[in-house]
Amino acid sequence: MSFFNSAETMSRSSIEDLQLARLKETLEHVYKNGSYYRRKFDDAGVEPGDVKSLDDLSKLPFMSKEDFRAGYPLEMLCVPREELREMHMSSGSTGTPVVMAYTQADLDQWGECVARCYRMAGMEKGESVQITPSFGLFNGGFGAYHGARKADLFIIPAGAGNTDRQIKLINDFKVKCLLGVVSYGIRIVEVLKEKKLALPSLTTGIFGAESFSDSMREVIEGELGIEAYDIYGMTETGGIGTTGMDCKFHNGIHVWDDHYITEIIDPQTGKVLPDGETGEVVFTSLTRQAIPVIRFKTGDLTRIVSREKCECGRTTVRIDRIKGRCDDMLIVKGVNFFPKQVEQALLEIPGVLPHYQIIIEENNGVRDVRINVEAEPGVTGYMVEKHLKEKLGFSPAGDVFAPGALPRQEGKAVRVFYKNCSK
Repeated sequence: MSFFNSAETMSRSSIEDLQLARLKETLEHVYKNGSYYRRKFDDAGVEPGDVKSLDDLSKLPFMSKEDFRAGYPLEMLCVPREELREMHMSSGSTGTPVVMAYTQADLDQWGECVARCYRMAGMEKGESVQITPSFGLFNGGFGAYHGARKADLFIIPAGAGNTDRQIKLINDFKVKCLLGVVSYGIRIVEVLKEKKLALPSLTTGIFGAESFSDSMREVIEGELGIEAYDIYGMTETGGIGTTGMDCKFHNGIHVWDDHYITEIIDPQTGKVLPDGETGEVVFTSLTRQAIPVIRFKTGDLTRIVSREKCECGRTTVRIDRIKGRCDDMLIVKGVNFFPKQVEQALLEIPGVLPHYQIIIEENNGVRDVRINVEAEPGVTGYMVEKHLKEKLGFSPAGDVFAPGALPRQEGKAVRVFYKNCSK
């Protein structure tokens, strides 16, 4: 079993002692150096000295994307501007973007978190990784790069798109690990089939930026002959991999406890939920300098799986893979469901391919859902409708399309579309 450093296997008591010490330091830092945070704390009637134990974290106010948007571009800085070395921003196309700025120490912290992910996926010094997210404002490409440098890997910085070249690079340089979004992995599968090619050197896939079902994991592992890992992180926490990844036992995402405190809350009331209950995951960063997050509400739904030592030897808290987002839940004819549940159900049907559309449309004030899928010959609309009825509790309309008929995206896949209505 390979680890990047000893922090991954600390005792639970040592982790909690370190978390409390670092939490106190972070709170003093943001209160002293960040006017945005100081106003937020003052408005809530709290100050750093009120936090004497980890349980006292609940006294502090929450942060959200709205804080970042209101503080655009750099109003939330807790360091002098001349200490900044890099910035990235959210890939969202609507509203004010979320900006994350980095000091050199922040870049080192980011690199360490991602390096741990690589080691957890079995990547050793000198082995090759091909990075397929873009190298730009979106943090994926650079985060994967910083981590690979830290882990002493051989980097193929392919960037986004040009799938034929991606395949050639993998084969020419005998790449072991592919890093990207899972929907792009599916695109590579399609091109391999079209060109009757294979990727014999590839053993590992690290996928982030979009959640994917267990069924999708099985498809991509089977088609590419790899083991797939679910890497987790967001712009606000510092980027890809900052909040962890699942290990080879795939029994939850390991959160880097020495860098982040994890809470699960009721998204409606803000009350902290006990381990095992599903709610919104909240992160507090412990080692970031430029723009730390204090009780950041991610909008992601999950639960704490365990705080016990994992089979892989790591002692960090494990959260379940993301179920969906608080604002992603769809309600149609009184039935609540998430896009990930649709994906899971669709890919259970033999012959259905991993390309689909969920179309929400409104007629005369009534919302309905249409689900279009690609499938091999022999799959009928009745088969799809019947299976979704059994799994989701309602019968959506929809069509079955031939392979390749639905539109593709090179980056994150767009699965949900709205017709004659808003979200």
